[in-house]
Amino acid sequence: MAQGQQPILVLPEGTSRYLGRDAQRMNILAGKILAETVRTTLGPKGMDKMLVDSLGDIVVTNDGVTILKEMDIEHPAAKMLVEVAKTQEDEVGDGTTTAVIIAGELLKKAETLLEMEIHPTIIAMGYRQAAEKAQEILNDIAIDASDRDTLIKVAMTAMTGKGTEKAREPLAELIVDAVKQVEEDGEVEKDHIKIEKKEGAAVDDSTLVQGVIIDKERVHPGMPKKVENAKIALLNCPIEVKETEVDAEIRITDPSQMQAFIEQEEQMIRDMVNSIVETGANVLFCQKGIDDLAQHYLAKAGVLAVRRVKKSDMEKLSKATGANIVTNIEDLSEDDLGEAGIVSEKKISGEEMIFVEECKEPKAVTILVRGSTEHVVSEVERAIEDAIGVVAATVEDGKVVAGGGAPEIEVAKRLKDYADSISGREQLAVSAFAEALEIVPKTLAENAGLDSIDVLVDLRAAHEESPYMGLDVFDGEIVDMKEAGVIEPHRVKKQAIQSAAEAAEMILRIDDVIAASSSESDEDMGDMGDMGGMPPM
Repeated sequence: MAQGQQPILVLPEGTSRYLGRDAQRMNILAGKILAETVRTTLGPKGMDKMLVDSLGDIVVTNDGVTILKEMDIEHPAAKMLVEVAKTQEDEVGDGTTTAVIIAGELLKKAETLLEMEIHPTIIAMGYRQAAEKAQEILNDIAIDASDRDTLIKVAMTAMTGKGTEKAREPLAELIVDAVKQVEEDGEVEKDHIKIEKKEGAAVDDSTLVQGVIIDKERVHPGMPKKVENAKIALLNCPIEVKETEVDAEIRITDPSQMQAFIEQEEQMIRDMVNSIVETGANVLFCQKGIDDLAQHYLAKAGVLAVRRVKKSDMEKLSKATGANIVTNIEDLSEDDLGEAGIVSEKKISGEEMIFVEECKEPKAVTILVRGSTEHVVSEVERAIEDAIGVVAATVEDGKVVAGGGAPEIEVAKRLKDYADSISGREQLAVSAFAEALEIVPKTLAENAGLDSIDVLVDLRAAHEESPYMGLDVFDGEIVDMKEAGVIEPHRVKKQAIQSAAEAAEMILRIDDVIAASSSESDEDMGDMGDMGGMPPM
């Protein structure tokens, strides 16, 4: 710009801008900090985090995605890694911590390459090649298996170290039974497995209900508490006198007209109840409200009724009992009714719940999770959700890999050989990718209080013999994970490596960060939260 000229502001005043190496350094640092935060939670010997939100609510967990969701993260690059964890959770339900620490390590290795004056685009290309090759290697070392025994081992591996230690085996069996029950044509709809949690008992007391548990109570005390051979009607319309669509005015000139009007309203409600009872229904679940008078008539007819049932629960009831959800009472017929062996109201830890049990071949089931306190139950629920995800993935794909860091070491070993066959600077990126994968067994060792360098050396040597050798964190020994029964779904590893590579690639390609100034005041930005690290969380 010529001397004496006014500077031209293209961006509004107070905007922060970081260019080139500064932007890359800042983003890489944010990724590394995030990975370090969740790293200590990995594996059976991983530690837990206590998260306290602005309202003072406490979450104690070692579930990667829960930690990242609960943390109030502002840094844009760190947010991209949170997306990696969320994708992992949605796709497979487990391996969220693995995905984030691999992404963090890929960024750390990239930093070394950037200092060697290797262009970010070349690093990104090398990482892409390595990720594709890693998928091939994983396919090669995958084991075909989806029998019940394998599924139980997969569920137990997913739950190890997640607060469910003592009751792993009974819970794993519940989960496998639940997934097998809702499986249709090789597909598992995880939403059809409902998890209902109640504190006040041991984790071992958790049960699987062949049907649905509704966290509601009967609408009227005069209704039966238990109905056997239940014929179930599902309505998503209110059982009350309809309000008119347009504003209407009714003029009543003498008391007898008033009486006739009230009787007419009563008759309409009585007709509604009669049309339900005539179909043979003795249990009614209504998504909307039930009028007080209708409750009285239903109780007289011996019908167990529940109102304001959630839409998702109505769909599960339909799946479990075979009932159709009806929108208009007049359309309800005997063919729309579902069946269940027993529908009963039970008191669980001081609250009434409706149990719809003994359904024939239900395609929706419920796991009732118990635990001593609210925080214990919540952590067990998260472990069960992860385990359901991995069992479902194994049922759908029929492929597993060994656990204990075995697949990462094997993929790293073969990637190093593959790197030697590549010419050009991408070779360095592929080698860096291979080294980054070793962060998983390294972290497992560190979290178990073992020497990570000794463990890595022993693992590499063991992999000359077998691709299934992994770290037994309890004994500190290198053992055959396939024989030890420590196995994970093939899809978990595939997705973790793929999404970590893509996130690292995207962050590396950023060479300019432009952050708008805060609308409140420029000082509040604190120089964009001093984006060298992470803003206050």
